Amino acid sequence: MSVPGNINPAPPPSSFDSDPDFFEESRWVKFKRRLIEEPLIPLGCALTCWALYEATKSIKSGDKYKTNRMFRRRIYAQGLTILAVVGGSMYWDKDRDKRKEYNGLTAEKDRKEKLDAWLKELEARAEEEEELQKLRSKITKGQAEERRRLTESKKKAAEARLSEVKCVAEPGDLRNDGPILSELRRLWQGRR
Repeated sequence: MSVPGNINPAPPPSSFDSDPDFFEESRWVKFKRRLIEEPLIPLGCALTCWALYEATKSIKSGDKYKTNRMFRRRIYAQGLTILAVVGGSMYWDKDRDKRKEYNGLTAEKDRKEKLDAWLKELEARAEEEEELQKLRSKITKGQAEERRRLTESKKKAAEARLSEVKCVAEPGDLRNDGPILSELRRLWQGRR
């Protein structure tokens, strides 16, 4: 996918980038949502705790009548809580199913959009890589062409220098006893 010497340092695209729904909702947010959906359950729990607290106080003070009354209220509060749980469960069951279905469809749609965006990003990066590869090959070809031209120009310059050098001895002057030949022999032997 990547060519050595890649100019594009960006990390590959992720389908989970900047997706707040990818992370779970916190406990506090879930508690608030459930409190709004089913307010009778926390109310029943609070009444049960209040009845137990009052029963404890009346036990310490020795008031048996108030203790029995508070234990009865605790039972009523627990019954209210259980009824709220069962009733809320039945009431919200269809709504939860619809919400799950809707959330599933929405999630599927979002997933498809993210996948499409991710694929487009990958295609764009592949095109960038191809363009970079073409640019690299063009630069490499240009450098090779420049080296070839430089080599040819050096050859031509060398040939031009060789053609400028004139022969010291003309072919007609190469006689055994010619003055040029004897002069060359003396130069060669270092006598002069």
